Amino acid sequence: MGPEGFDPARELAGRLVEDGPAFTAHAPNITPAGPVGGWSDAELARAIREGLRPDGSLIGPPMPFAAYRGISDDDLAAIVAFLRTLPAVEHSEPASSYRIPLPPAWGPPVTQVTAPPQGVSAEYGGYIALSLAHCMECHSPMTETGPDYANALGQGGFVFHGPWGEVTAPNITGGPDGIGGYDDAALAAMITEGIRPDGSPMRPPMPYGFLAQMTPQDLQAVMLYLRGVPPLPGN
Repeated sequence: MGPEGFDPARELAGRLVEDGPAFTAHAPNITPAGPVGGWSDAELARAIREGLRPDGSLIGPPMPFAAYRGISDDDLAAIVAFLRTLPAVEHSEPASSYRIPLPPAWGPPVTQVTAPPQGVSAEYGGYIALSLAHCMECHSPMTETGPDYANALGQGGFVFHGPWGEVTAPNITGGPDGIGGYDDAALAAMITEGIRPDGSPMRPPMPYGFLAQMTPQDLQAVMLYLRGVPPLPGN
């Protein structure tokens, strides 16, 4: 990751994610050359959805477990299968360090999750935005126990620090302080191209290059869901 965004030559090979007062977090290499290359599929799936390594140790923030716990069994298996196809990239990152207490676990074991029917619906768009793409985690204020979905879903305010500088996630609720003033074309351009309606570029870590790979139907479903998120003021 550099000032302009992600480096495709080092896809998923690890990087510094956040260096702030609460923690210094390094994302490890999850290509076959990294530690996960020796994990079983079940161990890798558990790490993604529950945040537990095979040795039982907890994976810390900002890994979005509040979101990933909602990934369906079928989609989780597909993610693991995809990770196994990645080219091995030789790279290592230091261990993350935390200056805040971490819980013993991110929740009880996840036994079974089924996704809603795929289609252009707010329900399926919510599944993408809340779990698969974890849009709402990045665009909701963060508390000591995770994103504040109960009081401030989509309100923005989460501050990201990185080589691009300091970026505050904006409000993406359905009201005038959020996306209420954008038509579908403008909203789609922001999500998939990183271009604001005035033509100015958005900054990382918004992953518009990856979101551009959504199908048109999935993009429509996400926008339909976002328009139904209750309006909140600010940001």
